[in-house]
Amino acid sequence: MRDERHVPYAALNGRIMVTDLVVTAKTVITMDPATPRAEAVAVDTGSGQITAVGTRAELAAAHPGVAVHDLGDATLLPGFIDAHNHPIMSGMLCREPAHWIAPYVGFPHYDDVAALFRSLEADTPAGVGILFNGLDRTLQHAPELTNTDLDAFFPDRPVFVLDNSGHEGYFNSALISLLGWEGGTPPADPVGARFGRNSDGTSNGRCYELPAVLAVASPLMARVLTDPLLSAAKWYRYMAENGITATSEHTYNAKLLPAITALASLPDSPLRLSIYHMSTEPDAAEPLVSTAPTDMVRKVGIKLWADGSPWVGNIATTFPYLDTPTVRDAGIPLGPGGEAMMNYTRAALDALLDSYAGAGYQMAFHVNGDLGLDIVLDAYERALTKQGLIGTDHRWRVEHVGAARAEQFPRAASLGVAVSMSPFQYIYWGDVLDGTLFPPEIGSQWQRFADAVNSGATVSFHNDGTVSPPIPLLNVQAAVTRLSSSGTLHGPEQRISLDDALKAETVWAAAHIRRDDLGSITPGKLADFVVLSRDPYEVDPSTLATEVVVKGTWRGGHPIDLDAFLQQVAAVDPAAHRDLHTHAVTHHC
Repeated sequence: MRDERHVPYAALNGRIMVTDLVVTAKTVITMDPATPRAEAVAVDTGSGQITAVGTRAELAAAHPGVAVHDLGDATLLPGFIDAHNHPIMSGMLCREPAHWIAPYVGFPHYDDVAALFRSLEADTPAGVGILFNGLDRTLQHAPELTNTDLDAFFPDRPVFVLDNSGHEGYFNSALISLLGWEGGTPPADPVGARFGRNSDGTSNGRCYELPAVLAVASPLMARVLTDPLLSAAKWYRYMAENGITATSEHTYNAKLLPAITALASLPDSPLRLSIYHMSTEPDAAEPLVSTAPTDMVRKVGIKLWADGSPWVGNIATTFPYLDTPTVRDAGIPLGPGGEAMMNYTRAALDALLDSYAGAGYQMAFHVNGDLGLDIVLDAYERALTKQGLIGTDHRWRVEHVGAARAEQFPRAASLGVAVSMSPFQYIYWGDVLDGTLFPPEIGSQWQRFADAVNSGATVSFHNDGTVSPPIPLLNVQAAVTRLSSSGTLHGPEQRISLDDALKAETVWAAAHIRRDDLGSITPGKLADFVVLSRDPYEVDPSTLATEVVVKGTWRGGHPIDLDAFLQQVAAVDPAAHRDLHTHAVTHHC
């Protein structure tokens, strides 16, 4: 019998595949159970598709004279996929010229942040504003800053600091002057937000919730972010440097499309993008009309929010926080807040799902609390039943699910609901969750990886843009070992196998962003690869993220040149995207 893996075949569009490149490596981990390991991959670089997978000898015999790209001792995997990100916003808030000051990117303590403040004040030309993102009062033990605090560091230049939660911002007196607030008094509070005020009504240099944050930060962002498209491209590069070849834009609005199209159309663009349109936008159910290549940008879903963030206390749970100094200092109500923490009433949630379900898109619900997940699954079951979607391949999603209970995952699986988890919540906050924010029976079980996988649900991992560095290998390491960033073990029963952890960054993640043409090295799929320095199965899982190095990525059978990509972006007229910051920073998960 002829082995069909090693001969040309007809592509879906009727084009006959022609192998013109064979890529070889020490080992190829395909994530395809039919052929788990290989040595070589044959590619049609014209279509960007894989034509065959096998040994070096098999592919050399099947394709004599075809060019060979030998990766030497490297290990080849399908490109990693971050199933939930915000690359446009993240680039502007976390890449130069903005300064990312989160504890896990080099600033573990507030003293480290203060040292950076002093250094930048000394080294930045007079009058030039500075934008910061990522101050974390829980992990860094930072104060809730005021304009007076910031004036001590920055007496003359305008400065804005975004809290790591995204729900609060801090700014100095120079920025108050730039805003033109008469007498230093803020205007009326925006709907759903507020400005911090002193007893005499003047600004205290604080703002709460996105409408107020944007009102304060936007004038400074316009000054600091002179090329927002290039800032966004730097996040694309950052993701690619960590082996990611596809991701999502999980807070899409139509005004982002010109930037997304511009980036997707460049020869060395490293990321394929699946778009999730915010449900709050009036055109959320409309199809995407774009000149971007369809293999680079696709609209697949609708993004909705059930509750808020565990770090500020607005998640819908059945249990309270612990009464500890950390909780009190963060201003977190002990709760439980119950259904009052939901962003929608159940009736409003049902109406939203009814309005979007018929359009054929995935639903994707941000939900952290266990009660919030109960409510979302109830609403999903009702809507899926009403639409006749039970038992179909709908792939509706739940995002984050940090506080989910064990029995909720089988229910999600029974409904065909995909579970996209946030290892970063455990990696960076695991020590605080377990015994400081919550009792051990809850905190040690945060991000129940094993319960999710064992339920039969498909599970993907993500890093959620500005919330954490996009490092798939670190996610895999944490899921396999249940070691937090301090090296402390919490909830060892929630460890999963390396196989399942890698699926969560490849084939399962591809399914979650509706890219069945990605995620494994299989004939017919797109030739998107990550090149690793070592075989992940041959290193200590506790050192996976340091012992294994990403050496590069490929898209469609071509190695990506990230330097060339940034040069291509720099050649785009920045004037065409100068207002990008006002369109991108529209929500923070």
